Amino acid sequence: MWPHRSLPRRGFALFMVITCVMFSLPLFALVGTVVLWGLLPFLAGAVVLMWWALERSYASGRMHEALVIDAQEVLLTRTNPKGDVQKWDCNAYWAQAQIYPSGGPVKNYITLRGAGREVEVGAFLSEDERKALFSELVGALKLARANT
Repeated sequence: MWPHRSLPRRGFALFMVITCVMFSLPLFALVGTVVLWGLLPFLAGAVVLMWWALERSYASGRMHEALVIDAQEVLLTRTNPKGDVQKWDCNAYWAQAQIYPSGGPVKNYITLRGAGREVEVGAFLSEDERKALFSELVGALKLARANT
C-alpha cells in the first residue's frame, strides 16, 4: 500500500511554469518602478513556498506498507518517507484486526494486534479504502487460521 498522488512530476513542472508566468505578467507593467521591488520578494516567496509544499507532499508519498499474511505469520513492513523501515510480525493464529470508526487519528482507523503490540495499518488511505482493507484483512486472517 502507498499513498495516492494525483499530481505527477510532469504536472508539477507544468504547474510551476504556469505559476511563474502568471506571477510575472503583471510585473511587466511595473518594470522601472520602486513598486516592482516591493512586490517581487512576496511573489518569489509564494513560488518558493508552493515548491516546498509540493516537494514535501512527494516526500510523504515515498512511504509504503507491505503486509504478508500466510498460515504461520503476519508480517507488516512499513517504509517511512525518510527511508527508515519498521517491522512487526506475529503468529497468524493470534493476530487480530481492529477498526475504530471514530476516536482514532482518522475515521475507520485500522490496527493489527498481536505479540503484545498494536500497530496501525493504512492510515494514509482514504476512508473507503480503509473500510475495504479491513474486510480483506479480516478475510485473510480467517483464511490463515483455517490453514494452520
